[in-house]
Amino acid sequence: MDSSLADLDDRLTGCTACPRLVDWREEVARTKRAAFADWTYWGRPVPGFGPPDAALLVVGLAPAAHGGNRTGRMFTGDRSGDVLFAAMHDVGLASQATSVSADDGLSLRGTRVTSPVHCAPPANKPTPEERNTCRPWLVGELKLLRPTLRAVVVLGAFGWQAALPAFAEAGWEVPRPRPVFGHGAHVTLDGPDEPLELFGCFHVSQRNTFTGRLTPAMLRDVLRTAARAAGLPTAPERPGVA
Repeated sequence: MDSSLADLDDRLTGCTACPRLVDWREEVARTKRAAFADWTYWGRPVPGFGPPDAALLVVGLAPAAHGGNRTGRMFTGDRSGDVLFAAMHDVGLASQATSVSADDGLSLRGTRVTSPVHCAPPANKPTPEERNTCRPWLVGELKLLRPTLRAVVVLGAFGWQAALPAFAEAGWEVPRPRPVFGHGAHVTLDGPDEPLELFGCFHVSQRNTFTGRLTPAMLRDVLRTAARAAGLPTAPERPGVA
């Protein structure tokens, strides 16, 4: 399974299916941001990150232009990733609280991070067509993870809407009408192997975290609940941690 998932990730990084996204990711990689002028940007589709036998999957939106599109790793090198991996570390799912580069030593415990769109989109807004074009990559990833996958945390309404049809195509039964996104939403999807516990969480975007719509405690709570549903050990809450 390891080589199969590695093969999917390798093939994904060469995808050129969406012309607008290809142009944007490459333009950003050429022009860069002044703070990262000495970086060689990744500038390609960003694959998922984490072990091939993950029991828990965290699904975002798309790589950030100067985050994953720069570093080549999901949620790495931007403020959204700072929030996510700090919470994952607190819960016991990540080896360290920061994620700054693809070679910084970070490893995930029983957890994989991915997104329904693998290229950085202009204004962080993929089109519905781009979302649908990218879906086969997520479906393929889900099929490879299916033997061990027991729970999923989806960050944000866009990811929720994009992921539901992917779960269905990968073999799980998605109720009709489709479950509505909300922070703390929980749906059990029956499947051919084992049921999948699906959890909703507000996205770790700067807009949500700066305004307090999503606090670190709220994020930790969803991650801890999902990890337990996936059968993963979690670190206890630390007194006084906000």
